[in-house]
This record gives sequence, structure tokens and C-alpha cells, in this order.
Amino acid sequence: MLSIKFAVIIAIIGIFTIPAFVPNAFGHGLGGDQAPPISFGDMEVTVRTDLTPSDITVGEVDDINMKIRFFDTLTDTTLDKVTYRVEIWQKGELLARNLFYDLDGVLNVKIKPVPGCDQIDLWRCTVYGGSEHASAPGALFVYGEGRPTMTGPIFVKGGLYNIRIDIEGATSPRTLIANLLSYDTFVSIAQEQNYFIPTANAEEIPVIIKTYYDEVENFQFDPSDNSIYFDMPFDWSPDYIDLVPVVHEEVRVPKDFAPYAEGKQFKGYVNGVEIDQRALLNDPYSYEDTNIIHFLITNKELKKINETLGPENQNSGIMKLKLVPQSEVSKTSTEFFLVDPTNDFAQVPTTVNISWDGRYGATDEIPFEITFFDESRNLLKDVRYAYSLIDNESNQELESYSGDDVNNPGIIATEGIDIQKIYIESQGQYRLDILVYGIGLDIDPTYSGIGSAIIEIGPSLPKDTILPTTEVKPSAAIPEWVKNSAGWWAEGAIGDSDFVSGIQFLIKEGIMKIPTTTQGTGSGSNEIPEWIKNNAGWWAEGSIGDSDFVSGIQFLIKEGIMTIKS
Repeated sequence: MLSIKFAVIIAIIGIFTIPAFVPNAFGHGLGGDQAPPISFGDMEVTVRTDLTPSDITVGEVDDINMKIRFFDTLTDTTLDKVTYRVEIWQKGELLARNLFYDLDGVLNVKIKPVPGCDQIDLWRCTVYGGSEHASAPGALFVYGEGRPTMTGPIFVKGGLYNIRIDIEGATSPRTLIANLLSYDTFVSIAQEQNYFIPTANAEEIPVIIKTYYDEVENFQFDPSDNSIYFDMPFDWSPDYIDLVPVVHEEVRVPKDFAPYAEGKQFKGYVNGVEIDQRALLNDPYSYEDTNIIHFLITNKELKKINETLGPENQNSGIMKLKLVPQSEVSKTSTEFFLVDPTNDFAQVPTTVNISWDGRYGATDEIPFEITFFDESRNLLKDVRYAYSLIDNESNQELESYSGDDVNNPGIIATEGIDIQKIYIESQGQYRLDILVYGIGLDIDPTYSGIGSAIIEIGPSLPKDTILPTTEVKPSAAIPEWVKNSAGWWAEGAIGDSDFVSGIQFLIKEGIMKIPTTTQGTGSGSNEIPEWIKNNAGWWAEGSIGDSDFVSGIQFLIKEGIMTIKS
């Protein structure tokens, strides 16, 4: 595995190939949603709904904060003195409806889920707390740090909830909007359902289905192919599909159950149609003993299934999901951290792992799995990113992708894992640049940055070939005494020219062996950036290995940052 500190060197290469700007996006996120904007005067206004906590499982939280913001997407300016009409629906049933008023335009409502409503109309069981605003009749309002409240049968079941918002007034409690601005936002609440797989020795394997859409039914296990099947109610009518951003289901199986062991690959089917590889993600990282397989069936995928199956599917009222384990795959992987090019290439708390099945090679469309971690090695959720593939020899960009919406760039990795299929024409070394815009609906820049990995692509092999798991790492060995020089240079005890001369000597004498590298056309200036010294210091103190240091020198030569004379 490439040292994460060494990756600073690689990261700098990519900053010229991917533009660094923050999009103003709308769409579904974990625990939140932003509706498409509506023209209002010279503004494009919308609402964003966020729940805190963002990942809610039924029965695990006592209260939830619902934040609704009304703002102009062109300037990111929040409109103030807003009167909201808020409705909460699930499966076509109204759970709550009330008016609210907020001075700064950012409404926070405390929701307390209470099950057990004995009314036919569930909304009758919901109780509201707060004071009516004098200038906005019927609208609840709370001064200071308090929040109005909703207490009732809200979020007591897992599934997709529709939070419908009408803007009835803005900029003044007495100013009414002639034509209501109406928005639909959606949030998902998880519910865990427990099942067991019987085995030949009478042992039962526990399986958890975590559903974010609706209660699942008819759990089945087929020992002939070790597949898991379940279904749930679903409205396939095109008008409803237009409103559904994503259907999210999780299947959790112990890793010690051989058919679902770590390293296994999976195929997923919805109503008999195989879903795209990107819609089925395997997470072996979150738990030591459990694999989590995500069905993330996007609106685009839902429409494709409808088109494939036709009117009969639209009237079926059911979604049938099937998960089939495949053979184990040994992967090649490399890892690096991101840096902030606008802040002296300072490290940001984001690590990226790129892995791929080594049997894929030249002339293949290779499925690269891209995974994002935070500083605690937890998966980053709702990552918005872009990538660019560069031929490492010619430095020519071969492919780049930043999502399907040119106005709101960014590929969204909802669970922190994404798969991109990239066609590779020929064998050789390639550079894969990754730019992270940020995370969440508000594109939080804490984890934004840029980095790169070098990948070696060989020939395409038969897919039944058995390969060992490998980590990308150049080979090198450097005598221990050379580290003293690097350490002194990092501390400022020797000058840049002395250090460069030392590197020249090491390469000339064959002590430092590097692959054949084309000398870049940099200035060869003595003013070597500070981060290069940091890299040398890390190597001197043993924080990174010889291979990492040698590879760093290779990149410095290729980019012309350091000129090595023959």
C-alpha cells in the first residue's frame, strides 16, 4: 500500500487536470433532500430538508431535529421571515400538517416519534408545541434557542417519507406569495428486520435486512445458489417513480458464513432484471464480522427496469429483490490521502482506496471500486467527487467524469463506496486523479481535496484465473546512511543543492533504482517546495518506506520539479 504521506507528491500532479470549484447541487442525500429550484423574481429559490441524526433507525432515537431552509440557489442566500406549511406523508397517508414561521428562514422543528395511534387518520394523533406568531396567524413560532415540536406517529416505521413544503410568505410575516411555492422533499428512515438462514448442521445464520423504503416480506434463502430473496410493496407507476430519488436496502450477513465471506462479489436483481454494478455495493469495512451489501437503486435504474418490463411491471405493486453471491475475487489496490491545493497542499482528513479485479486488463472496461474514508477509518457518506484518467507516459487525459449534471458537477458516493467502469485500451501505467468537492447536501468542504494514484494495467486474463491479492508498491532498497542526509535537509542543516547532488549521485551509482523516467521541463529552480522536504523528513524518521521515497523522486523528475543530470 502506498504510504498516505507519500501521496502528497502524487496529489499535486492532478490539480491541473480537474477543476477545483464547489457545485450548488440539489438532490437526495443521507437523511436529507433538496428540491429543484423554482424561479421567483430574479432568484432561483428552493428548500432543503435535513434530519439530525442523518441515519435514523426506528426505535433508536427519542427525538429528531428537522431543519428546513428556504434560499436562493444563485447566491446561496437564505430568505428571512418565512411562513412554511409543512406536511409529512408516508405511503400516501398524512401524518402531520401545520404552519410555522421563522425569522431567519431556517426552520428547526423537534420531532418526537410516538407509536400506537388509535385513530383511522394518523394525523389526528400528532400534537404540536410552540406559540402562534402575532403577525402570521396559525403559524407556530419559538423565540430564542427553542424549537416548535411535533409529537405523534411520525418516523415510527421504516421507509421513504415525503416532506411537502409550501412557502406561503417570505421577507415579512404579513407578505403572502401570490402563487404558492410548493416543494416535495424525501427522507429515508431505516428499519431492521431479523431473519435466519438454516444450514445442514442445524445452525442458523442470522441475517439483517435494513430497509429504508418499506417493510420487507417473504424472506427466502436458496441453497442451490446461496441467494437471498425478499420483496416489499412498491408503486411502479411512472408518475410515482418520478418522485422517488432512490430505493435503499441493506443485507447484513456474517463474514464467517462462507458464501458471503469477505472478498465475495455479488449480483443483484430487481423483478428479475439484473441491476447495474454501481447499484450494488459491498461494504466489508464498517464491521469486522459482518458484510453489508447495499441495494442503491436510483431513479434512473428504476426507470430502466420499468422500461425493460413494460406495463405489466407498472401494475405489479411489488419489488422483488434477489442477491446472488459470486466467486471470490482477488483485487489489486492502492491508497492515498487527499490534499488541499489552495492551502499549501495541506493534508485533509480524507483517504481514498482504489481497487480492481486484476484479471481485467487492456481492452477491458475495468470496474474500479473507489472508497472514501475519514481520519478514523470510517466510511465517508454522501461524497461528491470527480475523476480523471491520465496516460502516465504521455500525460494525456484519456477520460474524465464529474457526473451527469453539467450544472451541478459531482458523482455521488452515497455510502462512501462507488464503482466506475473505465475502458482501458492498452497495457501500461495510468494515473487516476480524484477530486472530492465535499460531502452532504451542503457540500461540506472539510473533506474536500485532490489526490492521485498510479495504476499498472496488464493484459486481460480469463475471468476464471486465480490471482493473489496485491497492493501497488514500487520496489526499492536504499542504504540506511542515506536517510541521514534526507533528515538533515528536512531540518535545514544542508541546502537544496546539496540534497539534489546527493540524489544525482545515488541514481548515477545505481543505489537508488527507479524505472526509466522522462525528465520533465521544469525550471530546476533551487526553491524546492516545502512539502518535498516534509516527505524527506518522513522517510528519514521511518514514517514512510524506501519504495515510497523512490517513487516520490520519480514523480519529481517526471514533473520537472527536480532536475536530475546524467
